[in-house]
Amino acid sequence: MRGVVFDGTQPQVVDDLEIRDPGPGEVLVAVAAAGLCHSDLSVIDGTIPFPVPVVLGHEGAGVVEAVGAGVGHVAPGDHVSLSTLANCGACADCDRGRPTMCRKAIGRPGRPFSRGGEPLFQFASNSAFAERTIVKAVQAVKIPSDLPLTSAALIGCGVLTGVGAVLNRAKVDRGDTVVVIGTGGIGLNVIQGARIAGASAIVAVDSNPVKEAVARQFGATDFLTSAQGVREILPTGADQVFECVGHVGLIRQAIELLDRHGQAILLGMPAATAEASFVPAGMFLDKSILGCRYGSSRPQHDIALYAELYRQGRLLLDELVTETYPIEDFAKAADDAHHGRVARGVLTF
Repeated sequence: MRGVVFDGTQPQVVDDLEIRDPGPGEVLVAVAAAGLCHSDLSVIDGTIPFPVPVVLGHEGAGVVEAVGAGVGHVAPGDHVSLSTLANCGACADCDRGRPTMCRKAIGRPGRPFSRGGEPLFQFASNSAFAERTIVKAVQAVKIPSDLPLTSAALIGCGVLTGVGAVLNRAKVDRGDTVVVIGTGGIGLNVIQGARIAGASAIVAVDSNPVKEAVARQFGATDFLTSAQGVREILPTGADQVFECVGHVGLIRQAIELLDRHGQAILLGMPAATAEASFVPAGMFLDKSILGCRYGSSRPQHDIALYAELYRQGRLLLDELVTETYPIEDFAKAADDAHHGRVARGVLTF
């Protein structure tokens, strides 16, 4: 079968992948579409260290082909959106409704794929850049069959992370003022999450002026090409500032833009050894810096919720898909994503 493999030097599209049968508590999914996220590019450029060879991809949707023993919530033929969260469901964090903190879901890549007899790692417990993948049952979330799979693919990472950061982690309230630094796939979902939450002002900041139209489409009330102008719109600062780029200088800016009792939420992924600095004295006015993993999501609950909001016309998904590419055009899709030409490119099989 076809898939995208990174060998530590370069990614390549191959057609000789093999995958084992699903075991107990596992689901085999025929992937129909997969979004290309910057996290995939970060594995390639080394920003995210990951063992190789690895089958890339982590934002996908498809149709269940087979299930292992003990799986009852999905069946062959069901449409599913895939999460990356292979949480155990039994630890203290899972029991408290914090599956993103499950220690068994972090840093334990499996190897369900093989190529020429050599096992390959699975990226983010998902590897959606393959015609078929195996996930834990908890990662396969049933969705309505009338939801386009090219759009449903984006729920499993970009939407869960961006909208979830707003609703679950920051808990943006009606009337809050919000600044979103970076309007890529994650930033656009932060913007629409803030709109859904009822924010009174949503200021989008991106150095690329071409992105203004789509930022406003998703809910931005203002658009700036530099954070320097935020204080002209919000003189006392913002209640919530989301950094969606992963640049240490922008992290400092996010903190400096906070109003009293404000929160800076860090979503961008800097290099593993990067360090950020800020002036501590400004934090004593009850300000907070919040890390956020995967939108602090509960995928089985949240994906179903977002699918329903999409059907109601409140959550934009189709509009996130800038372009679709056959899997063979992975190199073009990666180049477009790297240069910011697309909000989200989607690979199809």
